[in-house]
Amino acid sequence: MDNRILGDPSTEAFHVEKYPFYLLNRLVGRYNGVIDGRLRAIGLDIPYWRVLMILGERAPRGVRDIADAAVIPLSTMTRIIQRMAAAGLVTLASCAEDARVTHVSLLPLGEAKLAEARRATAPVYARIIRGLSARDFDKLIDLLARLYANLDMDE
Repeated sequence: MDNRILGDPSTEAFHVEKYPFYLLNRLVGRYNGVIDGRLRAIGLDIPYWRVLMILGERAPRGVRDIADAAVIPLSTMTRIIQRMAAAGLVTLASCAEDARVTHVSLLPLGEAKLAEARRATAPVYARIIRGLSARDFDKLIDLLARLYANLDMDE
């Protein structure tokens, strides 16, 4: 039978293990469980790790942009970033173009923690993608991006 039908919650034939969002949630939950211990060993948690990884890609960034990228509500992200600033990991500054926007940048301690976090989580990433060819990995990224785009309900 077509797995799209088996994964469709509106059908009598539905099987939860064929439902992509069950599988994605299960994957993310397991991944977070694995990296959580590694991060805690270096004094970080998953939300801090997400912020560091996002800022490590490009900084400064606005709090809303970080919240969107981290898939964390803005009010929660604001509190996380305030705690990270108090811990000396990031610095906050008003945006020159729009004072309502707070820009966040890494401080040297944040850069050092980011480097530690990358070393701690890199073996997990390597294990996850083990056995996937570059083509398989590209296809996975493409499929996930297409599923995400299909959730745009404004179309």
